[in-house]
Amino acid sequence: MTKLLKSVLPFAALVLASPVPDPQLSLPPLIPTIPGITDPIVSTAPPLPVLQVPTPPLVSPPFTGSDIRPKKIGYFWTAAGDNQHADFLATYSLDDDTFGEFIWLTDVPSSGNSPHHLGSSLDGKTLVGGGLLSLLKTQDTAYYFDVSNPYRPTFKKSNRAILAAITDEIRAKPDGGFLITYMGSAAGTAPGRLIETNANFDIIGQWPEDLAGQVNILADQFSPHGLSVDFEKNIILTSDFVVPLSVLKPSLGTIKANTLRLWNLSTKTIISTITIPNGGGIQDVKFIPGNPESAALATAVHLGQVWIIYPFRYDSSGKQGVAELLYDLGPKARDTIAIYSDLTQDGKYAYFTLTTANHIAALDISDLNNVRRLDDPDSTQPTIGPHYIKVTPDQKHIVVTDYFLQLGDIGIINTPADYKALYIDILPNGGLSFNRSIDFTGPYANRGGAKPHSSVVFDLTDPENPKYY
Repeated sequence: MTKLLKSVLPFAALVLASPVPDPQLSLPPLIPTIPGITDPIVSTAPPLPVLQVPTPPLVSPPFTGSDIRPKKIGYFWTAAGDNQHADFLATYSLDDDTFGEFIWLTDVPSSGNSPHHLGSSLDGKTLVGGGLLSLLKTQDTAYYFDVSNPYRPTFKKSNRAILAAITDEIRAKPDGGFLITYMGSAAGTAPGRLIETNANFDIIGQWPEDLAGQVNILADQFSPHGLSVDFEKNIILTSDFVVPLSVLKPSLGTIKANTLRLWNLSTKTIISTITIPNGGGIQDVKFIPGNPESAALATAVHLGQVWIIYPFRYDSSGKQGVAELLYDLGPKARDTIAIYSDLTQDGKYAYFTLTTANHIAALDISDLNNVRRLDDPDSTQPTIGPHYIKVTPDQKHIVVTDYFLQLGDIGIINTPADYKALYIDILPNGGLSFNRSIDFTGPYANRGGAKPHSSVVFDLTDPENPKYY
């Protein structure tokens, strides 16, 4: 047993033996909205180091919705550009004849959350969006929307975990509820947690909770960002990215992780830690659909590489879970701040956003022994700061949002962006054809602009078989 493990064991045992509190909390803004009183406070409150003044949002400007009822709908979890108005869910048509037409806007009761990832329940009735920086204003960190009427989403509820913050990736559970990675502790440090909700979207788990798991996440940096679940094989993979507090000033530099965790789904316990040497932030991980070994792809940001994870293979020491280099995306992909991914449902094609390289890479992974690149890495693409990427349910397009993170004066990450949602065609060979986009800059000038970070797409083309992703 290492000296580090020996040092953390007593602490882990103490944590485990302590009474288990309610794992969630939901509070109104610390400063309530008072018309004519709080607006000047919001406008003049200066940026502070780390924690921000917990002001309520400014009164939202009016908008005009649309009564169109498209078959394909895009939902975009969006930050108000001025960080003073409420963050919001924007609903748009993705149908060919009405593409990009605005349908509806749904505010949340807070601002400055830095909206992050967005996910749908399996029944398509609820969306949940995470707030990356909600912690800084002591706000709830997960925001739920009722989309039972897909053309008029309404705000449902919000909550926060007791032990964790910095909400990231979201996966729906078959029995209702979600699994969500929280990259940081309640103070924005390490370790984070894997959060679980029930079908009422109340938090019921902050994993790991067992002694061995506590030891594991205290011994090696646990900053879970990526999340993929294989419900049939009863396993979870999470990937560790960065310590959130390390990107806020004053900072000595971003603390990046090189690891993934392999979990038992049923027990929510960690099976093993898998290391990608010198990975420099393993931002994303996704199982390859249909792969007979349940292999997954993971992105190593510093290296600019795609690694393949074999969860049921064993390394030379007998530890379960093996990582191997699959593909090097080249020098322009290295240290691009973020590399996020998505795959087609047939497991043939994988797509990767290289944020500060202003590039989207495409790989043919139908033969894992002969991976082929489908894009020209030296080409100039019509994108600035691409990040969140999602293959549409019909497998004919990808949706990419051109915005990652801008911390302003309080942080050390401010990536360029053009604040567009790109709707890119997938060609028959898996390559990409840039076609249409939705511009978020002009329509939201009365909110200081808009920064769309993530999306969910509904495809209602077949009423008997609607698809939500």
